[in-house]
Amino acid sequence: MATQFYDVFSELKLNEELEHLFGDVEIVRVGRVQSKELLRIYILSHRLITKERIFQVEGEIKKQYFPGKNLKIKLMEKFQLSGQYTPKNLMSAYWDSILLEFREYSMLEYDMLRTAKISFSGEEEEVIDFAVKDTLIARQKENELYEILEKIFCGRCGLKVKITFSYYQEKENRLRKNAEILIQNRVAGIVKQTSHHGRSEAGTQDVSGDPAPEQKEPLGKGEREKTKSQTEGKKAPVQKKFEKGARKEFRERGYFKRSDNPDVIYGRDFEEESMPIDQILGEMGEVCIKGEILEFDSREIRNEKTILMFAVSDFTDTIMVKMFCKNEYLEEIVPNLKKGSFVKLKGITTIDRYDNDLTISSVSGIKKISDFTTGRMDNSPQKRVELHCHTKMSDMDGVSDVQDIIARADAWGHKAIAITDHGAVQAFPEANHAKISNPDFKVIYGMEAYLVDDLKGLVDNPAGQTLDDTYVVFDLETTGFSPNKNKIIEIGAVKVRGMEIVDRFSTFVNPQVPIPFEIETLTSINDEMVMDAPVIEEILPKFMEFCQGAVMVAHNADFDMSFIKRNCELQGLSCEKTVVDTVALSRALLPSLNRFKLDTVAKALNVSLAHHHRAVDDAGCTAEIMIKLMEMLKKRGIEDLDSLDKLSDVNADTVKKLPTYHAIILATNDIGRVNLYRLVSLSHLTYYNKRPRVPKSEFVKYREGLLLGSACEAGELYRAIVRGQPEEEIARIVKFYDYLEIQPLGNNEFMLRSDKEPVNTIEELQDINRRIVKLGEEFKKPVVATCDVHFLDPEDEVYRRIIMAGKGFKDADDQAPLYLRTTEEMLREFSYLGSEKAEEVVITNTNRIADMCEKISPVRPDKCPPVIENSDQTLRDICYTRAHEIYGENLPEVVTERLERELNSIISNGFAVMYIIAQKLVWKSNEDGYLVGSRGSVGSSFVATMAGITEVNPLSPHYICSNCHYVDFDSELVKSYSGKAGCDMPDRVCPVCGKNLLKEGFDIPFETFLGFKGNKEPDIDLNFS
Repeated sequence: MATQFYDVFSELKLNEELEHLFGDVEIVRVGRVQSKELLRIYILSHRLITKERIFQVEGEIKKQYFPGKNLKIKLMEKFQLSGQYTPKNLMSAYWDSILLEFREYSMLEYDMLRTAKISFSGEEEEVIDFAVKDTLIARQKENELYEILEKIFCGRCGLKVKITFSYYQEKENRLRKNAEILIQNRVAGIVKQTSHHGRSEAGTQDVSGDPAPEQKEPLGKGEREKTKSQTEGKKAPVQKKFEKGARKEFRERGYFKRSDNPDVIYGRDFEEESMPIDQILGEMGEVCIKGEILEFDSREIRNEKTILMFAVSDFTDTIMVKMFCKNEYLEEIVPNLKKGSFVKLKGITTIDRYDNDLTISSVSGIKKISDFTTGRMDNSPQKRVELHCHTKMSDMDGVSDVQDIIARADAWGHKAIAITDHGAVQAFPEANHAKISNPDFKVIYGMEAYLVDDLKGLVDNPAGQTLDDTYVVFDLETTGFSPNKNKIIEIGAVKVRGMEIVDRFSTFVNPQVPIPFEIETLTSINDEMVMDAPVIEEILPKFMEFCQGAVMVAHNADFDMSFIKRNCELQGLSCEKTVVDTVALSRALLPSLNRFKLDTVAKALNVSLAHHHRAVDDAGCTAEIMIKLMEMLKKRGIEDLDSLDKLSDVNADTVKKLPTYHAIILATNDIGRVNLYRLVSLSHLTYYNKRPRVPKSEFVKYREGLLLGSACEAGELYRAIVRGQPEEEIARIVKFYDYLEIQPLGNNEFMLRSDKEPVNTIEELQDINRRIVKLGEEFKKPVVATCDVHFLDPEDEVYRRIIMAGKGFKDADDQAPLYLRTTEEMLREFSYLGSEKAEEVVITNTNRIADMCEKISPVRPDKCPPVIENSDQTLRDICYTRAHEIYGENLPEVVTERLERELNSIISNGFAVMYIIAQKLVWKSNEDGYLVGSRGSVGSSFVATMAGITEVNPLSPHYICSNCHYVDFDSELVKSYSGKAGCDMPDRVCPVCGKNLLKEGFDIPFETFLGFKGNKEPDIDLNFS
């Protein structure tokens, strides 16, 4: 008898999603396999549960119920699915889980299925054909794959399907060549070992040194074939006949070297071609690799032996190598395996029983090799230009120094590069001082802005309707977010006339596909509720008839109308409607709200919302909201939709609440540079909310000298395409930009892993880029391919990974390849567009945009000081007047020399006006009775002293008579205080008039203030009482 899952695991703590998903799961039985320390839990679910979630729950049961125990938990799931699950629908919903399961089971089978071409046939598409690459391994694995897939579809999911296999020839490429080399090497090894049967062979290692890997839990039948495939490639060493001549060698295991080649570190010499480490797919038998040793460790064990463990990377991936060595040979081996050494080696791949990682053991040979890494170079005769590049000044995002980025582009022969940090321009000064070899190299100054669309009106297609005319307020429930891929499952609508509800429309719609669990959780609509409902082809004409002559209203109308328009398009129905969005209307009429979700607005207007996320209830709630908003409009004197333009004047508070999109802004000249700085200032000072925002209205105002690009997947255009926005909306967006942008597929692969993104395959990502290219052709907008650079080289992703992990991103380890690419790399990335179009977007158009930007400096060459007329002469006059007052008519030479030296430096560098400003402030404050004290390095300026800005006299210690202007700079007593403070000298009287002498001077060089060249900007600090 079945038991509810939580009756058995009542104390199990899962996240909210898993807890809800397993709430209706039943446990059929539990079995334990003592020999394998395995606990099988057989469960039954009426909902499809992805394998990722199954693995998560297995892990939580193990961690919470059996911590520290050597026990494996295995959920054996079975589903009782609704009739909506056809083979094709199931494949669409469950294919990722099947691949994940095979990946855990065997990388060989996983790789075969991952590249398979799947087709359906039969009256009910019950025949599933898997077309796989025609290889020796594929044909050997066909029966095993058949049994496992049949068990998944028929046994686990309860569908009646027929599975067939076909084969196709793959075009010759590097990866296939490596696989063929691997097979040839394995066959050659078997033949060679067979031919030497019964004889000792140099290179034999203790095969008993590594324990056998733990047998994995099989997915289905065919354990015999599986075991055979897992041990294939390891048989030859086991089958060695250790005859008399070989036994000594066996006893001396742990080290051997039988080669005259001085490069051989261990074992025998070999000449096999190495394969990339990232192409090692599970336990593949003997492999040959090369790479750099990243880390080395050793651990002494019994019998005077040591385990040597070192990680080898060829920069496609890294793998651990483990081997045994007798202690007496460590001095000969270990120095050659130090960190940073490059080696080539042969060994057998195996799953280590202790850490369960793929490793290489049973090593038969290791050779020293030279460093094979070479810095990436751009060897294309025609170079691209990168127009989207982040530096360390993109806060907690970019990781590369701007000068390193510019140096790399210059070294590659690129003629320019754009610096486009997030919302800021702090990298510009360093970029301006970057050292480059090409004097014509150009830095394009720009920014990736957070753009806000504040130009869109409150009403789409207004036709003079009054507020008392007919309105249809409606809401949809759907299976997802994309009108191109997802289906409508419920329509609810309320007709309003004269600000009163006069009619209603409500129906389920059969989507003919299973409703995802997330949607079922959100809406409480399940497959049984819609299976007998009419399909959209029957419902939509009736709904459009219900809306005839009415203004259509929805909360977040873009979403709902995109589904209506898409389905009208498919059925050939007209959908030219006036549309009002209550979200936009609420922003204008309820500015005190921070969020404008339906429940938030309903609460603010005291409207009841009984069952949120049910179309009929949401439509009724939205209708009441619309009526109350109409009442507010009438109080403001607005009687028709055309007059709503009065509310369209968006203020800063509204901009702060609107959604933002990424956009690239490039300065083409000095006017554009100034306008870019204006937008930066406005975005931080006026429109800042969580991020600096640039309203489209402000961009239009300062558009001169600027180019606007559509940016990345977070850009307005990309988002509109992903959401399936209508053509007219996409056309409106495209027209606003100067050029469009596409990026490598790897940049956006994270979308494939997200449940919130309606993109499931690489081909769909390619289609989005193709769509952007076609839009560029249609609207005569250049389309450019950019990298969205966040780090310089592929291996630098680890630094950004650390930053993303620190910010709490759960997918930090799945870093997109956001590195600076060469022209050849980018041409390969976009080869699916065709060679001519790839060259156009990668080379032609990026250079075209670069040519539109002048070579400018991010700052003016002068210091841009304020202007006060005759400030130079005024400062000179003030200083000399004050100097004569203190030191008399004939100034001492030391005073004149110091004054002239400082004045010439200050005036020649344009700093006199700064002194005059400070002088005016101090004098005015003193006149008004406020004391002013200076502080800091300004005390080292004698001009500041003479101008009355500071009371500190920076000359060397000296005596002055305020009565007769007697001065003593040169007596032995005075000289003895050189480098000290004049105020510490003994009191003296004037030898001329007998008055007490003033003691002045602190012996501070002028260079302390304005530098050795006198060209540092003055920093005059004043304290006002």
